[in-house]
Amino acid sequence: MTFTSAEIAYLAEQPLGRLATIGPKGQPQNNPVSFSYDEETGTVLVGGHRMGATQKFRNVQARPMVSLVVDDIVSFRPWEVRCLEIRGTAEAVEDHEPPMQGFSRQVIRIHPTRILGFGINPETQGMSARDVADQLVGAPIQEPIR
Repeated sequence: MTFTSAEIAYLAEQPLGRLATIGPKGQPQNNPVSFSYDEETGTVLVGGHRMGATQKFRNVQARPMVSLVVDDIVSFRPWEVRCLEIRGTAEAVEDHEPPMQGFSRQVIRIHPTRILGFGINPETQGMSARDVADQLVGAPIQEPIR
């Protein structure tokens, strides 16, 4: 399994994340996005109303390395935050059943290669990090991003 049950539950309750892609000149681009977990494939789908017309979609077509951050503040006093960073490779999928009503048929499918978490898995204190794939999908074989 790619994600733990606690991570899947966390992703299901969060409405928004931030997707970082690599732009045409090699610069990072970071956008707020909606997403959903695809249990069948163990991937994360990023969708939108006009996904196929976005720069992030074109970025993924050209350079498939991405990072999705999902986080929230549980409490200000005491300070308690939760965070998942999902690093991996992505595909720009042209014809997919829309993940939500009103979304276009284009989605970005993230294949996780590394997952970092904080405050998500109750048995883990502090930051956790693990590799979840030996090779990157859709990209030359290389070491996972750290």
